[in-house]
Amino acid sequence: MESLNLDAIAVVTNVYRIAQGLKNKMEREVLSEYGLSWTSFSLLYDLWIGNQVETKKLAGSAGVTKATISNITKTLERKELCYRKVDNRDRRITYVTITDKGRRIMEDLYPKFHQGEVEIASNLSVNEQKNISALLRRIIKENHF
Repeated sequence: MESLNLDAIAVVTNVYRIAQGLKNKMEREVLSEYGLSWTSFSLLYDLWIGNQVETKKLAGSAGVTKATISNITKTLERKELCYRKVDNRDRRITYVTITDKGRRIMEDLYPKFHQGEVEIASNLSVNEQKNISALLRRIIKENHF
C-alpha cells in the first residue's frame, strides 16, 4: 500500500466537516423558524433570484436528483411558497415559480441567513475569506462539482 496523503485527507475531511457544520447550524439557528431544510431553502433561494426555474436546473444547483426536487417542491407548494407548471410546448419540462408568499418569506429570512454566514466567516480576515473562496472554487471547478 502506498503511503497516505495526509494533506489531501485533511482538506477533504475539513471541507466535509465545515459543510455539515454550517448546514446544521443554519438549519438549527435560522431555517427551523421557517420550517425549511437546507435543500428547501436552497431551492427557494434559487427561485427568489430566478423567479421561475426549470426543475432540472434546480436539481443541478442543489446537487440533488430531480426526484428530490419534486419532493421538496411538493412540500413548498403545500406551504404556498411556490408552484409547478409544465411547459406548454414540451410536457417533459417542468418549471417552478416562487409565489408572493415565498418572496415575502425570503425577504424576511435572507437577512438572518446572511448574518449567519457573516458569523461563520467572522474569524477570518477579508483577505483570508477571499483566498479560501478562490481555493474552494478551484476545487469545485476542477472536479466539476
